[in-house]
Amino acid sequence: MKPMLYLPDDGQPRCHWCAAAPGDAGYLRYHDTEWGFPVASDQRLFEKLCLEGFQSGLSWRTILNKREAFRAAFAGFDVAQVAVFGAADVARLLGDAGIVRHRGKIEATINNAQRCLELVAEQGSLARYIWSFEPPAVLKPLMLTESAASIALSKDLKRRGWKFVGPTTMHAFMQSMGLFNDHALGCVTRERVDNALAAFNRP
Repeated sequence: MKPMLYLPDDGQPRCHWCAAAPGDAGYLRYHDTEWGFPVASDQRLFEKLCLEGFQSGLSWRTILNKREAFRAAFAGFDVAQVAVFGAADVARLLGDAGIVRHRGKIEATINNAQRCLELVAEQGSLARYIWSFEPPAVLKPLMLTESAASIALSKDLKRRGWKFVGPTTMHAFMQSMGLFNDHALGCVTRERVDNALAAFNRP
């Protein structure tokens, strides 16, 4: 059975996926302060949707280490700005060594910004739409690669024309944006996420 906890040098147990980057303070900080905490910001949700798409076939550590470069390259993931990126921007991004230079993923990000504007015009906000897919509360970590909720979100986004939003990618997105608490039992951060979810005002 795969272990659920990892004990770094500070002696505080974390989710076992942190062991992928032993000694990486930035990776532990992401786990302790971001992963699983509920998010209602459209900008942050859109950024994470894009970065999860770029992660496809890669490790999250790779993407996290490039996150600031991605933010600089994609105008801080401002949806309205990314939506009007054109051929010159695609060429610029393909020449940017600080990001993942994958034409399909770059073009998908621009497409998804355009689709996001349409979605916001219909739903009022990206956050309101995303949180409508929040699954029922669970008592244990799901520890899965996809779920009924991520399958439903993926299917609806694809219907709306979004790209690189498969159910596994959407499950990782929902885990990280706090739509459910998937920190391992015994993880030092799990209770803090539970408390944040209890106090969170759904959009």
